[in-house]
Amino acid sequence: MHLLLLKDGRALFGQRQNTGFEDGAWHLPSGHLEANESVVDALIREAHEEVGVTIAPEAVRFAHVMHNASAGGRVAFFFTVDNWQGEPENREPAKCIALSWFSLDNLPGHMIAYCRTAISHVADGTAFSVYGW
Repeated sequence: MHLLLLKDGRALFGQRQNTGFEDGAWHLPSGHLEANESVVDALIREAHEEVGVTIAPEAVRFAHVMHNASAGGRVAFFFTVDNWQGEPENREPAKCIALSWFSLDNLPGHMIAYCRTAISHVADGTAFSVYGW
């Protein structure tokens, strides 16, 4: 799951470090499902773990799903949230060097490619895509 935490037309991104994949790139808060967890529950958990915000399930809006060959055939879900509790903070400094807000029409230069593509689909209202096939 990928979180587009939205405020004033901007989304929150973290700059990766020490992950072994695309270190230095900006990426949305994201994560994987745990056993017996819905995608919404996982998104809420990851948001709290990574950026310290609390999100109510009813605030989560589906935005896009991508079947991504570059990630070994994984399916990536993208959700938007514009209402949450708490001030975003970097809660994973070993994996994330910085947090910053970027306008969706002026994204950072160094991003993971599939994420940039998915955000363009979110912006144009496309619900489903395939990437890298």
